[in-house]
Amino acid sequence: MSIEWPAHGLKLQARIEGGTAIIGVIGMGYVGLPLAVAFGEAGCPVLAFDVDQAKIDALEAGKSYIKHIDAARIAPLARNGKLKATADLGRLDEADVVLICVPTPLTRHLEPDLKYVESTTRAIAKTLRRGQLVILESTTYPGTTAEVMQPILEEGGLVAGKDFFLAYSPEREDPGNPTYSTTKIPKVVGADDGVSATLALSVYRHIVPQAIQVSSAATAEAVKITENVFRAVNIALVNELKLIFTAMDIDVWEVIDAAKSKPFGFMPFYPGPGLGGHCIPIDPFYLTWKAREYNQHTKFIELAGQINADMPQHVVRVLADTMDARFGRGLRGARILVLGVAYKKNVEDIRESPSLRLMEMIEARGAIADFHDPHVAQIDNTREHPTLNFRHGVAWDEAEIANYDAVLIATDHDAVDYAGLAGAAKLIVDTRNACGKAGIVSDKVVRA
Repeated sequence: MSIEWPAHGLKLQARIEGGTAIIGVIGMGYVGLPLAVAFGEAGCPVLAFDVDQAKIDALEAGKSYIKHIDAARIAPLARNGKLKATADLGRLDEADVVLICVPTPLTRHLEPDLKYVESTTRAIAKTLRRGQLVILESTTYPGTTAEVMQPILEEGGLVAGKDFFLAYSPEREDPGNPTYSTTKIPKVVGADDGVSATLALSVYRHIVPQAIQVSSAATAEAVKITENVFRAVNIALVNELKLIFTAMDIDVWEVIDAAKSKPFGFMPFYPGPGLGGHCIPIDPFYLTWKAREYNQHTKFIELAGQINADMPQHVVRVLADTMDARFGRGLRGARILVLGVAYKKNVEDIRESPSLRLMEMIEARGAIADFHDPHVAQIDNTREHPTLNFRHGVAWDEAEIANYDAVLIATDHDAVDYAGLAGAAKLIVDTRNACGKAGIVSDKVVRA
């Protein structure tokens, strides 16, 4: 079926293909900043938006505030004008393409919290003009683009697919992954009309090896949810296997490493102290919430979520029981060093990190929970963990480590001297098999 192109759509397509379309990116976080840099490096003019003036000032000065995005990539873009930054959302009409990369958290009742998507969409609607393309990248439930964004954008009288264009393309960032960065990961694109889809595909072809079109925006939204539910469910499976195999005195990490030698029918996932990050602990709840609208029940997904949510309790129980068995004491009055507060290795991102929950639980039982993280000097302001806000980490000091009653490895950063840790600590509770991977065999190490 042929696509009927409005004149302003053809004009935008020519600008996109010619590399002259201005790419606006809203939200300069772990998704938006790599995206803005990738487009700038591809030769596209980029206008970066964020409400945090400190981020805008850093970008204008050619500096980075995310460790795995080198300032050496930003500085030349700022100098040659390919990357400009502003906190003024009134300038959104300057962009030909607007990419939305804002948070989509959960409410306290574990329901979708779309306030950032909605407020950003209303800001775009104030300056929306004919011929603009708006693409949501934030993770959300199927239907958000059409049911939430489109009505807001059309309030001024412009019509999606005719006057302006609207699509969804899920972010696929994996912070700190040295193999798959933004420009090496295929992009999925979905829209509810052919012009919007074609325009969005043309945009992403500037920066990715492959852009894949699906039949609708809702389908693209479902792709992202599926990717993250897949990971959450499989992590829950190995977390449960860890409990079972530990009771049998079988090393779950050895089992997984042997099983992954099978070249088909198996994909390795590894247990841990819980789920962290901006997507995997949250996205399944977006789907379960939306499924209820269709009288569908996500029993399997909710069970996986419960297993993962219960892992911090298991870890603290192992810590307390081991201290009782080894030293004849419980957690009350103890000093515990939590090693790693980032949600994954080798990054500084603490969003939804299980380490924060672990620290709270340890202190709720009367202990002191300090932390050391080579990538995180301070726990920033968090809504969910107010007792930990602005707490500073302790320096790496093996003499001081010896004074802690136990060290809890919650994140397996490569920058940690695990041999030195094993020599200094009285007890190590290892949730990541970090000591095992470092070749350390010691009766001080207990896996949890």
